[in-house]
Amino acid sequence: MIKIADALSGVSRIGIDTAPIIYFIESNSLYDSCVTPIFEMIEQGKITGVTSVISLTEVLTLPIKLDQPQLYMQYRDLLMNSSNLELIPVDQVIAERASLLRAQYGLRTPDAIQLAAAIESGCEAFLTNDSGLIRVTDISVISLGDLTS
Repeated sequence: MIKIADALSGVSRIGIDTAPIIYFIESNSLYDSCVTPIFEMIEQGKITGVTSVISLTEVLTLPIKLDQPQLYMQYRDLLMNSSNLELIPVDQVIAERASLLRAQYGLRTPDAIQLAAAIESGCEAFLTNDSGLIRVTDISVISLGDLTS
């Protein structure tokens, strides 16, 4: 297990996969003690969070399906109105980097886009709960399962 402070040592910009966002908003009992301090650091401006618009698509789908407008707005507000959390559009540069990541590591398209957005945005690390992404060496991948507060 790695302490959050040690995992984020030297990190000024962190890419964030969709799962940590869900865990934070929904106060997931298994991961809340890891994601909340990270999102607090982002809110305080100690680090900058970065995620692609793929996260917006992924987090809004279930609240729409379940007719949960309050949850929908919580996600939307976090991703679109947080001063230290950047929502990155997918452009040609990110799409091309994603294709390289897919080819090199056999990633699914959404994972490749998330990682490409983080890399192209100058992030030093990428936070995920997908242990399969640890094999990516283009950026430091931090798995929630390896963290402890």
